[in-house]
Amino acid sequence: MKKLIKKILREDQRERYLNKIIDFMNNDFPLFKNMKNYGFYDQLSEDEINYVFSGIFGKPVQRKIQSIYDNHNEIYYEELNGQWEKYEYDENGNIIYSENSYGDWRKYEYDKNGNEIYREYSDGYWKKWEYDNRGYRIYYKDSTGYIEDER
Repeated sequence: MKKLIKKILREDQRERYLNKIIDFMNNDFPLFKNMKNYGFYDQLSEDEINYVFSGIFGKPVQRKIQSIYDNHNEIYYEELNGQWEKYEYDENGNIIYSENSYGDWRKYEYDKNGNEIYREYSDGYWKKWEYDNRGYRIYYKDSTGYIEDER
């Protein structure tokens, strides 16, 4: 019984330690580089690293080399030099938002058929598309005023 209690206490202390790492690392990009700089990589198992990243992203994730994935999609990627990009997806697996270490972001919108109909960039530039009922692009317009109309 004493061994079981000690095991439970050790696990509880480890979970509290991992939760403190999550709080400390929350939005502290680049994640991989900073985890190494802070010395956490040397102290954590692969399962514990995935636990920490899951806490940071607020959902179950898995680390694969320099990327982090949720169920099917890459939600974060980091270069060895610390440059990073993170992604958000809709329920159909379409990317709806991306952001990078330079402060640039992009927003995306799709129609019911999964065709991209709008993209906006952090510098204010945007693009719009329209499609016919077969999925062929019939209209394009961007924020510079350029138009391609095949309607």
